Amino acid sequence: MAQSTASAPLGSTLLVMGLLAQASSGQAESDHEFERRLESAALERTTHSVHYDGRYRRLDYPGGDVPDDVGVCTDVVIRAFRGVGIDLQERVHEDMLAEFAAYPNRWGLQRPDPNIDHRRVPNLQTFFTRAGESLPPSDRPEHYRRGDLVTWLLPGNLPHIGIVVSPQVDGVGNPMIVHNAGAGPRRQDVLFDYPITGHYRFFGQNPGLDSAVDSLGPIRDSGVRNARGR
Repeated sequence: MAQSTASAPLGSTLLVMGLLAQASSGQAESDHEFERRLESAALERTTHSVHYDGRYRRLDYPGGDVPDDVGVCTDVVIRAFRGVGIDLQERVHEDMLAEFAAYPNRWGLQRPDPNIDHRRVPNLQTFFTRAGESLPPSDRPEHYRRGDLVTWLLPGNLPHIGIVVSPQVDGVGNPMIVHNAGAGPRRQDVLFDYPITGHYRFFGQNPGLDSAVDSLGPIRDSGVRNARGR
């Protein structure tokens, strides 16, 4: 009986480690598939006629959006991510509720506002840094993958954001960008037209890993702690 009792934590640890490894092994493939789906969703936005309008509007929550025929640069990103099942309005708001002080304090707000927070470039920069991966800005085209998020500073010190699509083919050309700089969503060669202020990669949650760990039920906590060395 002593041997059986002692082996239970070890068995749960090995099971968790196996599930973590299994989820990790499929991550590269799933990330590439996510990139392609996000690229497709971004390109779909270029088929919409949108006039530039960044006025404050009250939105439903979650899943709120401004009218489809209006929007700014952030709305291109928000709508593209909605196209792959990720609601940045909700994700940003939940993160700001948890760590409001981590976000820029440029607008005199005392609390998160789900009507506007996700539509501000500095907030998206903070969110993608916290929830995804912040990469060094680069002047080398090969460093940008489809689905990457890039931010710039436009003339007049205006923050701007777009999504990388159509990356280099055989090392030739610049990755194209889907963005809205005032004329509606466009696919353009503008990656290096303005000073780059941020480069981000965000795949959303890893449901494969979460499901693998959650499926362990009662053994999850002890197994995960042992597997992760905590």
